[in-house]
Amino acid sequence: MSPLEVFGVIGFHSRQQAIRFDTTLKKKQIKSMLMSTPREIAIGCGLSVRFELKNTDQVIYAYKTTRPASVIGIYKIERRGNQSIVEKILA
Repeated sequence: MSPLEVFGVIGFHSRQQAIRFDTTLKKKQIKSMLMSTPREIAIGCGLSVRFELKNTDQVIYAYKTTRPASVIGIYKIERRGNQSIVEKILA
């Protein structure tokens, strides 16, 4: 059986906004990385920012204070092998 992988994702309509928000998180010392948008939420530019769920409150705070214009949403992803469960955290 494949290991369970759980993480947060903030999806964007704009690649530039995704890159900018990733930089914002890194400046706030919040561990994040750019990734291809998971196919379960694959709308927008195809680039998202991945973060650890333990940092969800900090990511939401960064989102609310910087207000990037092109956010699709913030999601929790649970992945095991080819199966994924997506839960919207914030629209």
